[in-house]
Amino acid sequence: MANWMLSLHLLALLGVANGIPILAKKLLQDRFSIPLDGGFTLPDGEALFGASKTIRGIILSIVCTTGAAVLLNLDWSIGATMAGMSMLGDLFSSFIKRRIHLRPHDQALGLDQIPEALLPLLAVRASFSLTSGDIAVLVTAFIVLELVLSRLLFRLKIRDRPY
Repeated sequence: MANWMLSLHLLALLGVANGIPILAKKLLQDRFSIPLDGGFTLPDGEALFGASKTIRGIILSIVCTTGAAVLLNLDWSIGATMAGMSMLGDLFSSFIKRRIHLRPHDQALGLDQIPEALLPLLAVRASFSLTSGDIAVLVTAFIVLELVLSRLLFRLKIRDRPY
């Protein structure tokens, strides 16, 4: 990718979008923790998304990522779009994990990271003239950073489990 600063900004926005719900859970615990699926269970006996996917997490992700975009001198809509699409990717991952009967917080390398990075990058692709190669590099960088930061946040007792 030619513009390394843009790459850092996009990775930062992905980090904020995906990190804020984890931080909110740690700081707010069960306050305002309303499951997005309302506890709905499908005929397979599994929740639609699971109790860890909350309205609080999605709202805070969108608000904070929008603010981060403005601080990075990007249009607010870039932050909102990236957060919304990242949360959509995260919900997709949770939906699939429930269908294959993985427990909440079980690790699924790739499934846990790719949709929440790929969807937002595809959504802002035209805004930044991102190539497929740019997106592949950013998704790979996101996976590596998430795995490293996850272990650090676990050691700092911010995450309940490391990836």
